[in-house]
Amino acid sequence: MLNFLQRIGKSLMFPIATLPAAALLVRLGMDDMLNIPFVTAAGNGILENLSLIFAIGIAMGFAKDGNGAAALAGAVGVLVLESGVQGINDEIDMGVFAGIIAGVIAGMLYNRYNDVKFPEFLSFFGGKRFVPIITSLTMVVLSFVFGYLWVYPQYVLDSTANWILNSGEIGVGVYGVLNRLFIPVGLHHVMNTVIWFDFGTFSTETGDVVRGEINRFLNGDPEAGYFLAGFFPIMMFGLPAACLAMYAAAKKHRKAAVGGMFLSIGLTSFLTGVTEPIEFSFMFLSPLLYFVHALLTGAAMVAAFMLDIRHGFGFSAGLIDFSLNYGIAQNPLLLIVVGLVFAAIYFVVFYFLIVKLDLKTPGREDENEGFVEETQEVGQPGEKMDDQDVKAYRYLEALGGADNIKSLDYCTTRLRLQMADRKQVNEKALKSYGARGVMKVGKQNLQVIVGTSVEFLAEAMRKQMEQGNNAPPVQNEKQPSKQEEAFHGLRIIRENDFTMPIEGNVMPLEEVPDEVFAQGMMGPGFAIDPKGDTFRSPVNGKVVQVFPTKHAIGLEMDNGLEILIHVGLDTVKLNGEGFETLVEAGQSIKQGDPLLRIDLDDVKSKAPSVVTPIIFTNVENELVTLLKQGMQSEGQTGILTIQ
Repeated sequence: MLNFLQRIGKSLMFPIATLPAAALLVRLGMDDMLNIPFVTAAGNGILENLSLIFAIGIAMGFAKDGNGAAALAGAVGVLVLESGVQGINDEIDMGVFAGIIAGVIAGMLYNRYNDVKFPEFLSFFGGKRFVPIITSLTMVVLSFVFGYLWVYPQYVLDSTANWILNSGEIGVGVYGVLNRLFIPVGLHHVMNTVIWFDFGTFSTETGDVVRGEINRFLNGDPEAGYFLAGFFPIMMFGLPAACLAMYAAAKKHRKAAVGGMFLSIGLTSFLTGVTEPIEFSFMFLSPLLYFVHALLTGAAMVAAFMLDIRHGFGFSAGLIDFSLNYGIAQNPLLLIVVGLVFAAIYFVVFYFLIVKLDLKTPGREDENEGFVEETQEVGQPGEKMDDQDVKAYRYLEALGGADNIKSLDYCTTRLRLQMADRKQVNEKALKSYGARGVMKVGKQNLQVIVGTSVEFLAEAMRKQMEQGNNAPPVQNEKQPSKQEEAFHGLRIIRENDFTMPIEGNVMPLEEVPDEVFAQGMMGPGFAIDPKGDTFRSPVNGKVVQVFPTKHAIGLEMDNGLEILIHVGLDTVKLNGEGFETLVEAGQSIKQGDPLLRIDLDDVKSKAPSVVTPIIFTNVENELVTLLKQGMQSEGQTGILTIQ
């Protein structure tokens, strides 16, 4: 049922995307703008036919291939349903629900009958042509049912609407909290559709009756806009301030890595009101923050209501809609004051909770620190992750391959997937390629939060899936199956393939005085308490990363095995003091080539420990066998095997 409702929520995105055009036309044609009545009438032509638009859009969303035959069936279905119901009881008004019901059924019937075959003399009506026919027949039956039974759900809906619309600050506050709490499961679109497009009626000067908070506000209803105004302080001020708080609370050496991301998603929220990239950046890392965010949203809705502020939007509560509808709003300047207050609240509350409770928001992760620094918004060395084909290829590999994806859809900011085997999904890799979060729904469904560019990524992924996900021609690209090979023991290291990088005391990883390394969170390996001052390459291969703080170097062997040499513990805080790198990324190396020189005494005096973990980042723990421990000389062989 949750998956079914999510499909409705996803399908609603397509018809909802028409609303900014409608809002723009309605506003531009008004007296205080261009004073062109036919332009306003043109915009209302969209708003007054939302049930038809919803039926078309939802039918396409439910259809397995988005075919136009499903859209036609949806349009036919809603026309038959509404007319049939009116013929039985002209007091029934199903509103947008008629479009939703017709769209869902048309889409499902399309999936069932789009390839149906008939005898030769009826073959013209077979296949996709049959879908509008069977849809219209189905709607005739449903119109009979709803013509007699819809009076009861209509009564419940009207009573609920009256309670919410007449409950003052309690109604808007509850709506604000629920609106945010439903986002993780993607059901906020369903609730918003009812509030925005069905609740409440208003008669325009021309005598037309319009429904829903957005439509009523744009057409001048003096009672509309209370359920929209409170979102502006959150989306324009509160969430950008939360980004600033998360940036301020980030570890010093991670600020540069996460700063660009926070600036981008904060600006997106301020300008357009698209907030999911921000919310998913902390939603799963720290649910407490998200619950606080939901409560603050409800508080902002209550504050706007109590200050008698009415404002509205055609798309979302960003600066664009704020400016466009400023002229028909009530007390809009107060929203800026409220927004600044909530910005301060968000910053203080978020920063305090993050620091006090050590919440692992972006920039504060303590697992696999090197991995995060290396792969934030980056794919593999040499790749440009703004290339959608490359990104699609990487996403498909991280999702377990094209064969592991049973269905692929998307909405405003997220991929919506049904997986054959969800255990094959590599969440760490998805996040390394730019995903803001990964959410599991039910037993098979998966949502990957990408951002507002999700449409382009989804289309590129579909193209790749049709072509068998062939690797795009990218310089320095790794073979896609190497990690799988390592997990199955196909990549090996013999005793002479690996030499001691420096003289020192070899110890098991479990003895490293750091929980992240000791528990193998970053991968299997061993550690060295060094006695020399120069680390040399233990393998033949190449340098894939030299960290800006010079405390760690990433290597890759010719067979694809990846090695991280992390000199000392918590040495990232030294910002390179006491370290001198002797190689650069992309450079080929052989065993014994110098990699890094350290001032051992200086680093010892400033860092908790100089114990150096040597980590194999793309193999499983049981594949690594440590053969020697204790004091070993530089260049010593027979340290370990991997097989």
